[in-house]
Amino acid sequence: MSQIIPKKPLSVESNWQKELATAFTDPVSLLNYLNLPVDNFTKDIAARQLFPMRVPRPFANRMKKGDALDPLFLQIFTSKHEFNTSAGYSTDPLDEQNNNQPGVLHKYQNRLLLLVRGGCAVNCRYCFRRHFPYSDNHLNKHQWQEALQYIADNPQINEVIYSGGDPLMAKDDFLAWLTQEIEKIPHVIRLRIHTRLPVVIPSRITPELISWFSESRLKPVMVVHVNHANEIDNHLAEAVKKLTKAGVTVLNQSVLLKNVNHLAEHQIELCEKLFEIGVMPYYLHVLDKVEGAEHFDLPDSQATALLKEMIKHLPGYLVPKLVREIGGQPGKTPLDLNLHP
Repeated sequence: MSQIIPKKPLSVESNWQKELATAFTDPVSLLNYLNLPVDNFTKDIAARQLFPMRVPRPFANRMKKGDALDPLFLQIFTSKHEFNTSAGYSTDPLDEQNNNQPGVLHKYQNRLLLLVRGGCAVNCRYCFRRHFPYSDNHLNKHQWQEALQYIADNPQINEVIYSGGDPLMAKDDFLAWLTQEIEKIPHVIRLRIHTRLPVVIPSRITPELISWFSESRLKPVMVVHVNHANEIDNHLAEAVKKLTKAGVTVLNQSVLLKNVNHLAEHQIELCEKLFEIGVMPYYLHVLDKVEGAEHFDLPDSQATALLKEMIKHLPGYLVPKLVREIGGQPGKTPLDLNLHP
């Protein structure tokens, strides 16, 4: 494997980097921007110490000002409920933190995750990796070579997934290099990116990204993360159009969240709007039981009842798979609709 040699340093910041730099990180500033009374959120603001707040302005612009129940706001604003601890919720709900190879999660037989970057453009309060030790998985040049060699030494791996954090927090020159190195491994045939960045900062879909991702011999798949139809605007639609025009398969995964998208009308509208902009619904996850996110959780019976309503009102190709991820299992576990009449 060759050494990491970026194509060339960026002389100026890209638009997406500038937008990232101006993200809201102070809860009070976001409340003021949204015309919400700060005094009503004193106890909620304190949860910032548990998990930092970060909200890009393009995403904040889609929130309804003056509405404390806005579904986008509820996903990202600190909450006093994050201090609650209950049996069954943990800091490592998917048993990921004891990975033997830094930066690598070989969770499934033929698919491997690379933790490309630890940070995210937006800190979703329900994040199952909100307690993940990213500092222990930040790779130096030698460790990247070891990760690539691990893939080369395991011929059953035919798909590599860029994960994180958010892998698109990395610059395009690094991602281009990494992709070129993976291309050299003959048994890898697909490259998948799991990201929320195109949703919260659509300008992240740069010509450079389109180039290294779509011109690779690897079949490109991008899985975005949209939870509510209000997250979809013209900017996201344009970003998706650039991807699909370049031959990228774009899928969506969402998380079922109490008071955010738990009604059938929420999910039906989301699936219809996703298809309208060229994105196929893929997974609807029940909440991973991570400590600090219990207030978003719903019983399985409510989740399966919701899916049954979606099946009534949507064509089959627009109904996402309702799943739970269980640490150590070889794949996602579908929820059994027959268990909850």
